[in-house]
Amino acid sequence: MSETNNNTYPIITAQNLMVNNSPHIQSPVTIKSIMWEVNLALVPIIIMAVYNFGLRALLIILLSTLGAITAEYLIQKYLRNIPTTVMDGSAVVTGVLLAMCLPAAIPLWIAFVGGFIGIALGKQVYGGLGQNIFNPAHVARAILLASWPVYMNTWLKPGFSTSISTVDAVTTATPLGLLKETAKNANLVQNLADNQFGIIDYVLSQLHITFSDLFFGINYSGSIGETSKLAILIGAIYLLYRKHISLSAPLAMIATVFLGAYAYSSSVDYALFHLLTGGLFLGAFFMVTDMVTSPINTSGKIIFGIGCGIIALLIRLKGGYPEGVCYSILIMNAFVPLIDKFCKPRRFGVVKPKPSKTQEAGK
Repeated sequence: MSETNNNTYPIITAQNLMVNNSPHIQSPVTIKSIMWEVNLALVPIIIMAVYNFGLRALLIILLSTLGAITAEYLIQKYLRNIPTTVMDGSAVVTGVLLAMCLPAAIPLWIAFVGGFIGIALGKQVYGGLGQNIFNPAHVARAILLASWPVYMNTWLKPGFSTSISTVDAVTTATPLGLLKETAKNANLVQNLADNQFGIIDYVLSQLHITFSDLFFGINYSGSIGETSKLAILIGAIYLLYRKHISLSAPLAMIATVFLGAYAYSSSVDYALFHLLTGGLFLGAFFMVTDMVTSPINTSGKIIFGIGCGIIALLIRLKGGYPEGVCYSILIMNAFVPLIDKFCKPRRFGVVKPKPSKTQEAGK
């Protein structure tokens, strides 16, 4: 209760104060609302996946998501004996993102297994949402790539049919895959140089595509969700509008790949090609921005994005696989605690001490 002193000012006693744990600021934003808005942001990418690869792409998305939901429910209910959280949308995000990283030719059962692995080994094994170290979708993709490399590297040409079967499908190379094979052929590269024909021009001519095709995501193969950069940007703009992601890490990763590719080749076309092919945009805007597995503050996010870009480009240029986004993000996920340790924000109210006169004299 309040008392008054001689100056008639109220004296607040401890009985008027409520001491409680944080957070003290309430917000209508919840994990569930964020996750379902991320799923909403993925809708344009899903539409382009179905447009390019037909009903088979839709089945891959559904089975991957079903595998993720199944793992979440069974592990929480029967192994951990805790309330299930399948309705918060986080398992759906993992399943859909994994599906976006899979080729259309993959057997459907592998999509289900991948979704299950993503939740079981990428999320629940660490204690659930908020405690996982690595991005669950990329954990699943890395395991699938190591377990079934042939299936994971068989690519279908877009628009082969709208049926579920792949009997009438046509396999083709991805732009990055063809670039990798072309670069290995020293005689071909020399012949192209002698005729003043760039290696990127050769790859585009062989696939009968242009840079605009790479941006809009038509007429060329790849993982079902990585082809259309326009669709990915639409989803990213929505997440930016809802303030669920920031541009620090994505732009740092994209700029690093572009500038690194330009420094390597001294060719704008070569750098632009690396920018618009593979899973760079999908990884930058939907994986690198993962709230759980990315650094907390802006400086850490920039370092994280630069590291992802460097590793991805090194794998593309010198590694055994034509694409390196998945492994680059997983590797940098392991460094997030270290990045957060050395990129701590200044604590509120703490003033940086001024150097003493002795220190100033020493300088």
